[in-house]
Parts: sequence; structure tokens; C-alpha cells
Amino acid sequence: MKKNSLSSSDLGHKALGIFQKYNTIIVLIVLLIISSLISDVFLTERNIFNLLRQLSGIGIISMGVLLVILIGGIDLSVGSILALGSVLSAYFLTNQSWSWPVSVLVTILAGALIGSLSGYLVSKRRIASFIATLAIMTIARGLSYIISKGAPIRSDNQIMTEYIGNGFIFSIPIPVILMFLVFAITLFILRFTVWGRMITAIGSNEAAVTYSGVNVVPYKLLVFMISGGFAALAGIISTARTGVGSPLVGIGIELDAIAAVVVGGASLNGGKGTALNTLIGVLIIGMIGNIMNLLDVPAYPQQVIKGFIIIFAVLFQGAKQKIN
Repeated sequence: MKKNSLSSSDLGHKALGIFQKYNTIIVLIVLLIISSLISDVFLTERNIFNLLRQLSGIGIISMGVLLVILIGGIDLSVGSILALGSVLSAYFLTNQSWSWPVSVLVTILAGALIGSLSGYLVSKRRIASFIATLAIMTIARGLSYIISKGAPIRSDNQIMTEYIGNGFIFSIPIPVILMFLVFAITLFILRFTVWGRMITAIGSNEAAVTYSGVNVVPYKLLVFMISGGFAALAGIISTARTGVGSPLVGIGIELDAIAAVVVGGASLNGGKGTALNTLIGVLIIGMIGNIMNLLDVPAYPQQVIKGFIIIFAVLFQGAKQKIN
């Protein structure tokens, strides 16, 4: 009897350990099964590709937000930088008649520059990232209104709208390909570069890294630059998809990105998180919204449900840390 009780206890611990290790993937699989049972439309090719196309912007932004969270920071400015990127790309293409490669490059550099300002305030001036990025959020949104004069800027560049925004490669939407490209870059940085391991170490114990003689300022600065560049790229994709650069896009997307990163298992205290789990978190958040849309759930209850999901994810991460 004792042996049986011990073996069942061991099995329970093993099962709990497996769930703790692979909980994000398990939740995704369970959600896929439930969604396919609830709606016959969910697993259709059209719905899946539409879902992935809609998630391309938040997927790209979430990778930048992940890097910031890994160093123990937060980036509230990404939604406003997305809007600035949307407006700038349309402005360069339409008002300045620049070629699309130049417009894209300059817009991404502008986003990285805005992000570097957050990085400077956080790393050199030691302002809390919440406050620094809150200020940059306001500045970037204001700049997008100034440049656009408060009105959407139409972009009729065919390459941008027909190919980059709404085109396909091997039946896969190009925005989705760009999202997975950004994911692959982030994955490579975190797994195979010294820089990636260093930002994780900074988030785990910045004091220890500093005492070991490493200057953390460039690492923090670069993290916010990348986050800003990714957000600007998401803005470019928004303009390419709709043919309009709008200062109104991206409102609240920073909260969805943070939610995706947290649902993916990253710790808001820093030092813990992966690109793969963040991508899965993006898919989970997107699938929940998608299935609620298919079931005609109104927008306001959807916000309530997403809020509870974030609370559950944070509480679950706290419980895991106590167990470990």
C-alpha cells in the first residue's frame, strides 16, 4: 500500500512538473480543441490565416516587449510608436514620394530612435521604465497627430498595399511571414548570442552583473531601441494592410503585448521568458479574441475576459515561483 501511495505521489509530482514546464503549450492545445468544438469555422484555412494576419502586428511588438521585460523593464510606448510608424510610412510614401524601401527603412530607424530615448532615460537617467515609456508614449502619439495633422494619410503605393500588406508567399500572408521572421531573429538573439544571455542575466540580478564589471547601459539602451524598431515595423504593416496611415491605430496594443508575454510565462520581475512561449502567448490571446468574435461576444465583455486572463497568468506565475 505504501509503495502504491508513493508511486501515485511520484506520478502526481511528475505530472505537475510537466504541466509547469509545458503549461503554455498545453493551454494552447486545449484551447485549440475547445475552439474547434465550439465553432466549425475556427479551423478553416481562411479563418486561421485571417487570425494570423491580424496577430502579425501584436506578434512583432510582443517580441520587443519580451526583451524589455527580460531586463526587468516595461514598455508602454509601443502602441504610440506603432501609430507613429503608420503615419510616417504613409507620409514618406505619399507626401514625400519616397520609394517604399527608403520609407520603410527610415520609419524603422525613427522608431528605433524613439525607443532609444526611452532606453537613455531608463539606463542613464535611472528613471523607472514605467514613467519613461509613459512619457514617450505621449510624445510619440502627439508626433503622429502633428505629422498627420489629425487626419489619416492615404497611401496608394501598390507594392506596399498589394504585396507587403495583402500579398502571399506560398499561400502564406506576407505580414505573417514578417512576424515569424521577427520571432526567428528574437529567438536567435536570446538562445545563441552573448548579448541575449546578458540581458537575461541583467533581469535576473543586475547588481551581480554590474559588480562583475559589465556596463549594463548599452544592453538596456539596445533593448529599447529594438522594441521601438519592432513597433515601427508593426505600424508599417498596418499602413500596408489598410492603405492608410492613422494616428489612432495601436491604442491599447501595448497592454495586449504585455498580456501575451505574461501569458507566455515571462516574469515581470525580469530574467525569465522565451521567444517561443511569447509567440504561443500571442496565439492564445488572439485565439480567445477570435473565438469570442465567432460567437458574437460583444467587445466590452471581451475586455473583461482578457483582464481576468492576465490576472490568472500573473497569479499562476507567482504560484510556480513559490513551488520552485
